[in-house]
Amino acid sequence: QVQLVESGGGLVQAGGPLRLSCAASGSIFAINVMGWYRLAPGKQRELVATITKGGSTNYADSVKGRFTISRDNAKNTVYLQMNSLKPEDTAVYYCAADGYGMRYWGKGTLVTASS
Repeated sequence: QVQLVESGGGLVQAGGPLRLSCAASGSIFAINVMGWYRLAPGKQRELVATITKGGSTNYADSVKGRFTISRDNAKNTVYLQMNSLKPEDTAVYYCAADGYGMRYWGKGTLVTASS
């Protein structure tokens, strides 16, 4: 089993920054890809960014150049630095980890970018 706990969400003015953290625990040695997804009201959950254990990254077009995903393997933690936030970034952000043929999810953290 893998447990994921997100932190760092909150209310921020549009244009401002916010950093999310996701701490992984449990049977994590087989986890390769970790990432962030988000679910906005009235929309489907979408990928925001992913990162492999080796540091390869992938971003949604809507966040490229504004968001940066990073990972500290020693701390089993993945981060999402969000800059230049827009009202349309408002969503519940979920941490995810792939391993053992499954995708594990955190409970989510709410990010609200006010205009």
